Amino acid sequence: QAHLVESGGGLVQPGGSLRLSCAASGFTFSLYAMNWYSQAPGKERELVAGITSTEPYTNYADSVKCRFTISRDNAKNTVYLEMTSPKHEDTAVYYCNARRYVDYWGKGTMVTVSS
Repeated sequence: QAHLVESGGGLVQPGGSLRLSCAASGFTFSLYAMNWYSQAPGKERELVAGITSTEPYTNYADSVKCRFTISRDNAKNTVYLEMTSPKHEDTAVYYCNARRYVDYWGKGTMVTVSS
């Protein structure tokens, strides 16, 4: 059974940094594209960053380009989201997603950007 567990969320000051992790189990991690989504209060879930299973290639939402970095460690079955210079508007629940013909989702981790 596929399982994704996010960690690393919490309170961060604007301009600070935070690293989110997502530990995967129950499927062949290296074959799946991995994504981070965010969902702010009252808004729809949206893609923040993605990384392919091979090469790997990355893509980012325009709002986080040059501030957030997605990476993966296939040996550890883990995907990361390095958040630098976060802004108030980055406050959201962040969800890990695994995608290859099917979607698997974690339960999310809350990130609050506030001084």
